[in-house]
Amino acid sequence: MPREVEPSLNERQFFVKALQENLRIDGRPFDQFRALELEFGDEYGVADVRLGKTRVLANITAEVTAPFPDRPFDGLFTITTELSPMIAPSFEVMRPSETEVLLSRLLEKTLRRSGALDTESLCLIAGSKCWSIRADVHVLSHDGNLVDASCIAVLAALQHFRKPDTSTEGEEVTVYTLAEREPVPLSLLHYPYCVTFSFYSDPNVATAGEGGTAEHQSEVVTLLDATLMEEQLREGSATIGINRHGEVCQIAKLGGVPVDAVAFLGCVQIALVKVKDISAFVTRRLEEDAKKRDKGGLMAELRAQNDR
Repeated sequence: MPREVEPSLNERQFFVKALQENLRIDGRPFDQFRALELEFGDEYGVADVRLGKTRVLANITAEVTAPFPDRPFDGLFTITTELSPMIAPSFEVMRPSETEVLLSRLLEKTLRRSGALDTESLCLIAGSKCWSIRADVHVLSHDGNLVDASCIAVLAALQHFRKPDTSTEGEEVTVYTLAEREPVPLSLLHYPYCVTFSFYSDPNVATAGEGGTAEHQSEVVTLLDATLMEEQLREGSATIGINRHGEVCQIAKLGGVPVDAVAFLGCVQIALVKVKDISAFVTRRLEEDAKKRDKGGLMAELRAQNDR
């Protein structure tokens, strides 16, 4: 499998020197996200997220299918990810890399296993027919922090998506077109987002002298929303899935440099603040998109037909 290009020795030394001076290469504070942009497609359920130079496109689709035999009252919700060789030579078709596997698992834990989407609302006929919701995540540009960008894209696309309205008579299900009835939004129970922290050994402590104790060596520098180079040079990371109400859905810290418990609780508090900001931003963009689509009161007219 091809390996990604690693930072040069000069870049490593420059990065460590910047940390010693409490600076980041792009000039951001340690706890600041890059510029976040969100655009919606012409069709419902398409969200294009840009986080700095990282770009992720999420597309939501729905079809009527049969539920799982052991969950006859629940619909289906699946998330698929795609990292093509167009992004970086280290990604190969049909051979998931460690980055892609980790991305899929974190999205699965944060969005599906936490019950963000109400799958019971997707049931049409118990044990026979239900809606199958699929979220396709396409990474268009990779400059670090794919997990956070992908989570924002999927959750924004789920809120933006509208499934066709249906009616049931006996065992027959009628699916209406957009011209016949207004499409129906999905039922979301909560809105969890991922916030990823990168950890580095404190260079000031590491160069303090040979007499440094193990306790001193455990001090770390924490960066939020790392770029690709910062990810390549980090010594550990943690991804926190949390909603705006402060409910932690998942925490993933896969080894790396140890982090003090008090410092980790501080990361959770920072994640909560960031999630509230992201949630407000996504809500504002959804409202702006809804105003653009409601031309001449067409949605209100279709909504009245649904009520009738």
